[in-house]
Amino acid sequence: MLSLQTVVDGVRIASEPRLQLPAALANLPITGACIDSREASADGLFVALQGERVDGHDFIAAAAARGVRAALVQRGRLADPSQLGLDRPFVLLDPDQGQIANDAPANAFFLISVDLPLAAMHRLATRYRQQQDLVVVGITGSVGKTSTKEVLAAMLAPTMRTHKSPRSYNSENTLPLVVLGIEPEHQIAVLEMGIYNKGDLALLTTIAQPQIGIVTNVGASHLERMHTIENVAEAKSELVQALPADGWAILNYDDQRVRAMQQVTKAQVFTYGLDPEADLWADNIESRGLDGIGFDAHYRGEQWHIKLPLIGLHSVHTALAAAAVGIVLGLSWDSLIQGLRSSAQLRLLSYPAVGGATLIDDTYNASPVSCIAALNLLAELQGRRIAVFGDMAELGPHDESGHRLVGVRAADVVDQLYVVGEKARWIGEEAIEVGLPAEQVHVLPNKAAVIAALQSTLQANDYVLVKGSRAAAMEDVANALQVRPEATA
Repeated sequence: MLSLQTVVDGVRIASEPRLQLPAALANLPITGACIDSREASADGLFVALQGERVDGHDFIAAAAARGVRAALVQRGRLADPSQLGLDRPFVLLDPDQGQIANDAPANAFFLISVDLPLAAMHRLATRYRQQQDLVVVGITGSVGKTSTKEVLAAMLAPTMRTHKSPRSYNSENTLPLVVLGIEPEHQIAVLEMGIYNKGDLALLTTIAQPQIGIVTNVGASHLERMHTIENVAEAKSELVQALPADGWAILNYDDQRVRAMQQVTKAQVFTYGLDPEADLWADNIESRGLDGIGFDAHYRGEQWHIKLPLIGLHSVHTALAAAAVGIVLGLSWDSLIQGLRSSAQLRLLSYPAVGGATLIDDTYNASPVSCIAALNLLAELQGRRIAVFGDMAELGPHDESGHRLVGVRAADVVDQLYVVGEKARWIGEEAIEVGLPAEQVHVLPNKAAVIAALQSTLQANDYVLVKGSRAAAMEDVANALQVRPEATA
């Protein structure tokens, strides 16, 4: 549990003097941390990060108004804190100040001056994690991090007090917030870990100190910065390189770049996949469309038939990765299967849509690998298959080839293809090039045109997949097509 004193101690640089607070202030509880003033809560900690477009220091008063107890601010950034317009007294805490007066009000807003708020938050989260006695599972991969995190956390929840990353809190800005949310009663934390460049996972593992690491796959993502898939693999391997010798590296055996990571980890290795050479493997896979999947799981000569409410054949790997963690933790197969059955499909969700159609919403993000996986699901469904794609981002020199690769698969699957965006048009062009009739491909100028076209043509027994990178905001299309319960009441 965080307190005002543990925060002050945690953000401290080793060379700075320790600022000992009076007892009445030292034990004031701090309940979690945030970097967005809109998510601030009573007695929390607000970290004023300075980004390219937004400076958290401009929102200190807004966070204080929502009841946070303290804020990490950059030393010297606030020339006159009294001009912030705070709704209650404030106290400036800085090692240069020395002792704090005993009469400082307990309801005050505490401004904690640090060198850089981001670096200070990293120090605080690292030191806080070192004080927690629990198992941490780190998950990385080009595709499937969030789904694996959600399925694993749901599987573990019935038997272990489980903490997990909310949404996709997986960066240097957000993963520390997840760590700072760990409570003493938690037995395991399931943390998603993303990358922006080489070295990112090394930093995140220093903060989170995972004992178990899952690598789901290595695909053509982040190529704008990484340039080659080999560089992506090297960056992803930083997770398993950081694991302790008595930890576990959970590796997707079917991905040769992931399988090779067993050569760079000192941890014990457990593999999963569809290859019988994997420690845990699956066969006899059946898709039941939007009703889920079924498969036989094999481990050490034993076999179990499992039916799960997960959408798409690619979800078999998600389930196997979660089960692998359960095995190394010593859970029984009854517990594993019961926990997996309680898991719900994340991100790729189906909803009723206008005209009686079914919407498949996979708008969280997009890469060539995840787009093709989504198209593979669409191919399993019986009905008129419609795909709507926005631009994919961060493909670098593979921008055009990555989009055209999706177009090739789309031509094999869809009855109608809608694309919007300067890059997504390559999907449509390639689909026509490889044989999809031009009248079935609709290259539209904006999302409003896509929405209007679909609202006038969707009908019963249509399945419409909507997908694109975060920057494309394709959730605007999905939201417009979805029929919500209140709309039919």
